[in-house]
Amino acid sequence: MNTPSAAGKPRLLWANVLMFVLTLAVSVIVVPWYGFTEGYSVAAWVWFAVLLYANGLAITGGYHRLWSHRTYDAHWSLRLIYMILGAMALQNSVLVWASGHRNHHQFVDDNDRDPYSAGRGLWFSHIGWMLRRYPSGDTDLNNVRDLQRDPLVAFQHRYYYVLAIGLNVLVPLGLGWLHGDLWGVFLLAGVLRLVVSHHFTFLINSLAHAWGRQPYSDEHSARDNGWLAVLTYGEGYHNFHHQFAHDYRNGIRWWHWDPSKWIISALSWIGVTRRLKRTPDVSIQRARLAMQFRRVQASLERKRMSLPHVEVETLRARMAREYEQFVATLAEWSTLTDAWYTKTRERIVQRWEEASFRAETRALLVQLRMQHRRLQLIGAELA
Repeated sequence: MNTPSAAGKPRLLWANVLMFVLTLAVSVIVVPWYGFTEGYSVAAWVWFAVLLYANGLAITGGYHRLWSHRTYDAHWSLRLIYMILGAMALQNSVLVWASGHRNHHQFVDDNDRDPYSAGRGLWFSHIGWMLRRYPSGDTDLNNVRDLQRDPLVAFQHRYYYVLAIGLNVLVPLGLGWLHGDLWGVFLLAGVLRLVVSHHFTFLINSLAHAWGRQPYSDEHSARDNGWLAVLTYGEGYHNFHHQFAHDYRNGIRWWHWDPSKWIISALSWIGVTRRLKRTPDVSIQRARLAMQFRRVQASLERKRMSLPHVEVETLRARMAREYEQFVATLAEWSTLTDAWYTKTRERIVQRWEEASFRAETRALLVQLRMQHRRLQLIGAELA
């Protein structure tokens, strides 16, 4: 049972408070002072960048996409690397992290059950939820029983604090000794790297739920933001992720910055990753168009009093035709996939049938994309 403080707030988690305060203080005071007085070696900056990105990718590719959402399978060697670098990122064990993240998706924006609900403000969702013993943040590992069967995950959870402290102290000091710049490497690759890594990752819980577009759904606060993707190792396409959480990708276009996706995909070529889950393109386009219909319809309702009646009725008729075609295309897709999955289960699919299925799917995608452009034009008329 949580005991509230005298002010009525949950008690402070002093270990977390001290860790965040002390590392931040060293980063903003000691790191610049040492740089001005002693200077940093090239090795210190290189290891800062290498370990920063390695920690970030271990969280996004490992903790998040591999373990929390099971979007792909990975060889034990990759899981071991993720486990070690994830412990170095100092964001708790895989089990605790994944449990909280699964709760976040299940209860997103529910202030009482989402551990870092955006509804409680940017400060809370960024870091505040880790500073006090809030009931919404209580750990219950019942939702990660599947992960407890992984011996590597179980080992990391059991020895997490030993691993985390050792990796964050001994590794930077060892690298500093190796390069003849003990304190320079420790301050950059140890302390500053940890602070930057923390706050880049925390942006996914805070700004990614407040700043950006919602092309796939507005039923939750998650947003797509290409700028945040650069800082969060590809996690900035958060509206897509919350709508299609079991897709191993966040950025689905080739130009979307998503190094986690590229690494997972590249490793599949040599068998290190397997069973990569992808959302069908038609399903993605369906969600995108459904949002467009809602927004164009809302714009039409806002404008109807300022437009001539004939123009309003014409636009409504166009919208009705577009919606009828949308429903017809989805019905065609449903019929096509039902037949395909039936044949797949019965193992009677011929090569020509597979090619035909792909061709028909591409044709439906073309129809949906053309409809997307037509809705854009209607929306532009109402702007």
